[in-house]
Amino acid sequence: MGKDPPLGVAAVLLHGGLSALDGGSAHADGAARAALGRRLLALEHPPGSMPPNQMAIYIIIIILLVIMAGLMAGLTLGLLSIDKVDLEVVKRSGTPKEQWLVKQVEPVLARPHYLLATLLLCNAAAMEALPIFLDRLVNPVAAIAIAVTAILVFGEILPQAVCKRFGLQVGAYLAWPVRILMMITGIVTYPIGKLLDWLLGEESALFRRHELKALVTLHAEPQEGEEVTALTQDEVTVIQGALDMATKTAGEAMTPVEKVFMLSTDDVINLELLHRVINAGHSRLP
Repeated sequence: MGKDPPLGVAAVLLHGGLSALDGGSAHADGAARAALGRRLLALEHPPGSMPPNQMAIYIIIIILLVIMAGLMAGLTLGLLSIDKVDLEVVKRSGTPKEQWLVKQVEPVLARPHYLLATLLLCNAAAMEALPIFLDRLVNPVAAIAIAVTAILVFGEILPQAVCKRFGLQVGAYLAWPVRILMMITGIVTYPIGKLLDWLLGEESALFRRHELKALVTLHAEPQEGEEVTALTQDEVTVIQGALDMATKTAGEAMTPVEKVFMLSTDDVINLELLHRVINAGHSRLP
C-alpha cells in the first residue's frame, strides 16, 4: 500500500484506462490520455532517479541556462542604455582602447529594436526552460524555489549591476555572440524589430539648443566629491552667449541709452569720478 505499481502494472493501467475512454468525448479522451501519460512518465523517471551521467548533463544545462539568462538581462540594460551621443564623443575623443570598444558595439546598436527583441526572446527562452530541467532533478516546489533564486540573483541582479557600470566593455566583448543570436532568431525578431521601428520611429541622438545650454550650466556646478568645476562661470557665459546668437537680435543685446553710464567732456577727473568709474565695472565708457 502507498507504493507506485511496477512499470508493467502501470502499462496495463494505461491500456485499460485508454480503452475505457473510447466511448467518451474527444476532449475528455485527450485529457485522460495526457494525465495517464504523465503518470506513466513519473513512474518510469521519478525526480532524482536518473543515471549520474545524465544528471551531470542536466546540471550543466541548468548552469548554462542561468548564465544565458543573466547575459541577456545584463546586455539588455547595458547596451540599450548607451547613448549614441556618448558613443560619438568617445569615438572622436576617446583613447584608442575606447575607440575600439565603440567600433565593436556600433553594428549591434545600429538596429536597437531588433537587438531588443533578440535579447528578450533569448532571455525568456532561458528562463522558461530552466524549470523544465530542474523538475527532472528535484520536486516541483524545490524546482520553483531554485529557479526563482537563481534567476533573481545570477540572472537579474548581478548581471544588470555589472552591465550598468561596464555596459560598453561587456557589450564590445560579446558583440559577435549577440550578432550570431540576432541571425539565429532573426526569422522571429527581425520582423518585430521592423514593426517597432515603424511604430515608434528612431530616437533623436542630438541635443537641442536649450538642452545644450542646460548641459553647459550643469558642467559649471561642482559635482559630488569635487571642488573644481569642469567650466568656469565666465566660460559658461561665453558658451551660452554663442548659443543665443542665432536667435538674439542686436536690440536685445544693447543697453537703453538712458541706462548707459557715460562721462561728459566737461567732467573733472578726480577721486570721486574714479570711484564711479570703478563701480560701474566697465572697461570702456562712452
